Amino acid sequence: MKKILAILCIGLGMASYAQEFQVSAELRPRFEYRHGYKTLAVDSINAATFVSQRTRLNFGYKSEKLKAYISVQNVRVWGDVSTLATSDKHGTTLHEAWAEVLLNNQFSLKFGRQEIIYDDQRMFGNVGWAQQARSHDALIVTYKPNDNNRIDLGLALSAEDETLFEVDYNVNNYKSFQYLWYHTNLKNVGLSFLILNNGLAYNDENDEQQVDYNQTFGTHATLGKKKLKADASFYFQTGKIADTDVSAYNFALNAHYNIAKSFNVGLGGEYLSGTDMNATSSKLKSFNPWYGTNHKFNGWMDYFYVGNHLASVGLIDINATIAYHKNKFSAKIMPHIFSSAATIVNNVGDDMSPGLGTEIDLVFGYNFSKDINFQVGYSQMFATESMEILKGGDKDATNNWAWAMITVKPSLFKTTFKKVETIEQHK
Repeated sequence: MKKILAILCIGLGMASYAQEFQVSAELRPRFEYRHGYKTLAVDSINAATFVSQRTRLNFGYKSEKLKAYISVQNVRVWGDVSTLATSDKHGTTLHEAWAEVLLNNQFSLKFGRQEIIYDDQRMFGNVGWAQQARSHDALIVTYKPNDNNRIDLGLALSAEDETLFEVDYNVNNYKSFQYLWYHTNLKNVGLSFLILNNGLAYNDENDEQQVDYNQTFGTHATLGKKKLKADASFYFQTGKIADTDVSAYNFALNAHYNIAKSFNVGLGGEYLSGTDMNATSSKLKSFNPWYGTNHKFNGWMDYFYVGNHLASVGLIDINATIAYHKNKFSAKIMPHIFSSAATIVNNVGDDMSPGLGTEIDLVFGYNFSKDINFQVGYSQMFATESMEILKGGDKDATNNWAWAMITVKPSLFKTTFKKVETIEQHK
């Protein structure tokens, strides 16, 4: 019957193609207890406790030549407005609003507000842990000659408003960026290359706004073979930031092995270069993972590179993983040993030990159903005097963080239908 219908459509000069429309939602409340999260605590100050929540309503459309997606988002802290409030404190925003035009089997254009995610999310990620997450206003041109190769060209240009003449850009954001990302699959190996030209605005000595560009060059590789999975990366940064020369680098190596059906163990290390606190040169040697999901790396207490620790002494992170997963239950413990990559000095100019401390992260998860997930976590930092110099606070305080989160992602509506048009409509 389907063959007969297709023949009839061709004979009558008609075109038929499938379309899909879907509506989904996300509700994610999270309780947090903070006493030493991001920075060392002081015992004389009480811990912070609160519940934050992310709420999203998502609309997706897909056809033969077009994909489109809109994600409306509200982020709030329980009680941040009164029960009789007439308006929200943070309001509702568009987290994503993009369209992707499929020009042919190899080329596509994706434009609008969108998440940009590559490789392990070290340089580009959606920062999904943060309730607001990250998205970009950008254009991405994709070329896929086959299933094993892909090249993306990304472009972004930022302005505060529609104007008649050039005005300063004062948003805490990039002024523009351009990047090329190439990925290829070679049997058990995945290999990516990234070139990022990143433009940041700053005010010079005459209080006039200028834009300096810094460049990141790097590669990321993955290996998947039976029970062993490994990844490695290397990035180098050069150019200028606020009229300061940059020369920084980052490399990482991680390996995971399934010792049993439900058990996985891993060992990893990462080096992010830093600038000596007693440096005599003005060159910036501190690596910056610009738009990555940095909560994923270097400990979940976010002491490093989550809105902090930039233009600082860098980091050496040696870590291990023990993970268990069976049926709907999962558990993971990750200890980290932190050291500085550059010299730390105290307030009298003496060199300090590079050791910063040890963090232990623990998380339990339970998939109640396809749409509902429960997670609880606990982390503790055992800091050193060197960490006190960087962060302030008290290394001997109980520096810990605990959280509990429920994620609900229901599919509210989904339909697939066919649209039939006569060829005359396209003339």
